[in-house]
Amino acid sequence: MASLTPISQTQFLFNKPLLKSSSPRLETCFQSSFVSKRLCFQLKVPVFDRMPLKNTAVVAATTAEKPKKRYPGEAKGFVEEMRFVAMKLHTREQAKEGEKEVKEKEEEAVRKWEPSIDGYLKFLVDSKLVYDTLEEIVEKASFPFYAEFRNTGLERSEKLAKDLEWFKEQGYNIPKPSSPGVTYSQILQELSEKDPQAFICHFYNIYFAHSAGGQMIGRKVAEQLLNKKELEFYKWDGDLSQLLQNVRDKLNKVAEGWTREEKDHCLEETEKSFKHSGEILRLILS
Repeated sequence: MASLTPISQTQFLFNKPLLKSSSPRLETCFQSSFVSKRLCFQLKVPVFDRMPLKNTAVVAATTAEKPKKRYPGEAKGFVEEMRFVAMKLHTREQAKEGEKEVKEKEEEAVRKWEPSIDGYLKFLVDSKLVYDTLEEIVEKASFPFYAEFRNTGLERSEKLAKDLEWFKEQGYNIPKPSSPGVTYSQILQELSEKDPQAFICHFYNIYFAHSAGGQMIGRKVAEQLLNKKELEFYKWDGDLSQLLQNVRDKLNKVAEGWTREEKDHCLEETEKSFKHSGEILRLILS
């Protein structure tokens, strides 16, 4: 009667797995008293089963240890990213983070600061047109999240209307909006309908710049031209720091739903915002 060869005598031979990635196989051979020949079988082995565990651990560790790229200010929210980019476009005299160099003659004139009443009125009129446009855009809300920025307390249109009325009562002729204000208003309208990330960049820089550098300009003009009269343009109903923080929170919340590409696109619009606002500011010196 045939009997199985004791298991200790059975030969199990495992060859190294084939290295061809197209058909990895595992070969095993055995021989017993039932058969006179040595039999071999090839078994297909899934590719992932053949990866050494040690190497797998190394790959996982490498992936886990790779640091995520951080953008300046990102840890504090997207508004801080916008602030960082905006500060870099200032001169060192304007901000410690400033990197811009004064090159143009017009910029030199701004530094010397010799305003005129006529020029200041042009500035106020064009500024009012821009703020009118911003308020109309958020009221219309072509994109639903624009509605978040209604009645923030930062609105300037009504305040500017009161200031222009005061100048009119003093006997000054109020000019019509000029090219810088008209052009910027049109740009804001177009961006608000087609490019919300770019529009938000302008929205942020216009309001926040006026709350900082704008106030300094107002004080200088008041001292030199208005016998230190403080205009309504530079007054806010409520605590300004809290109003600004409320808008920061809203902006950060909106940006949470943006991709990194959309955020970068918003940041890239900063220089254009400075350009158009600067053209309106220079009207003071005309």
